[in-house]
Amino acid sequence: MKYIVSFLMFFLSLQLFSQKDSLQLGDKYWEDQLYIDITYNLLQDQPDEIGRTGFSYGLAAGYMKDIPFNRKGKTAIALGLGYNYDSFSHGLKVLEGSVEEYETEADITSNKIKLHNLELPIQFRWRSSDANTYSFWRFYAGFKVSYNISNNFRYDLPSGQVSFSNAEKYNKWQTGVTLSAGYGTFNFHVYYGLSPMFKDVSLNGKSIDSKIVKLGLSFYLL
Repeated sequence: MKYIVSFLMFFLSLQLFSQKDSLQLGDKYWEDQLYIDITYNLLQDQPDEIGRTGFSYGLAAGYMKDIPFNRKGKTAIALGLGYNYDSFSHGLKVLEGSVEEYETEADITSNKIKLHNLELPIQFRWRSSDANTYSFWRFYAGFKVSYNISNNFRYDLPSGQVSFSNAEKYNKWQTGVTLSAGYGTFNFHVYYGLSPMFKDVSLNGKSIDSKIVKLGLSFYLL
């Protein structure tokens, strides 16, 4: 966790050296090169036997290449590369190996998933800015592809703690749609996953189609 905090602090410190939020290059300019997302995470389409997700959160940061469509720069497309950390508290008993069925167990007292991902976002951007505007409205809609670097599972049973990494049934490639909108520094952010978290595995004979949903804030820096 200390590495994640240091990573985010590095990106935040860059804002201190920015005297304005636009970089003018001739008549064109580039906006919002760096991003930080802080989110509250949910699991959608969970099996009925699992119940609600406990407190879960996510942190992400990365770089976006902003390409304006015209001289005013109010519309643009942006391509990016970033890092994402997610932590989930949930009710599914994930098992190691190439199993076809996962389980639930009432005696589990703590059940965590921790994910480290590379993410490739693409955004269509509209903003009310120009090359000399310091604060403006944003509306960024996009699509994100994530690749899982590592996944870690841990749960506590009366007999002891179970912990393992890189579950075979975890879906390493996932996609989702994103929306960020707001004014100035603080922007509302939502991510809705289109891919299930697990692949080819079921619970009580029914496919597990849990998908990741994130609600939070996005911070954009030059």
